[in-house]
Amino acid sequence: MVETVFLCPSEALQDSALAIAFEVSYFGQIEAAFVVRFQGEVHAYLNRCSHVPMQMDYQPNHFFDSTGQWLICATHGAMYDPPTGHCRMGPCRGGLIKIAVSEAHGEVHWHTSDKFQPALSP
Repeated sequence: MVETVFLCPSEALQDSALAIAFEVSYFGQIEAAFVVRFQGEVHAYLNRCSHVPMQMDYQPNHFFDSTGQWLICATHGAMYDPPTGHCRMGPCRGGLIKIAVSEAHGEVHWHTSDKFQPALSP
């Protein structure tokens, strides 16, 4: 059964600005994830470069390049399309792993699935 999990108030996400970090259980493993706003829409992904599976942000919650048009891996320079997660430039092996999100009534939520569940605190 799909559930929605609160992430943040809508106003916490500005276009091409800082992300909000969160954790998910991805196939039973706790993984870092992030949500951003791009051109008015919210998008969430695992914080994992497709080139080498390591976190992408160059500083906490900084994922956009200097133009605000691409999500960039600070380590490898791979650049990803914010709405789709597809790799557009640099070393890549596919794209980012997307997490379903929705925005309504001033709140952003992510959606569970067979792959994604809430991360349980120890």
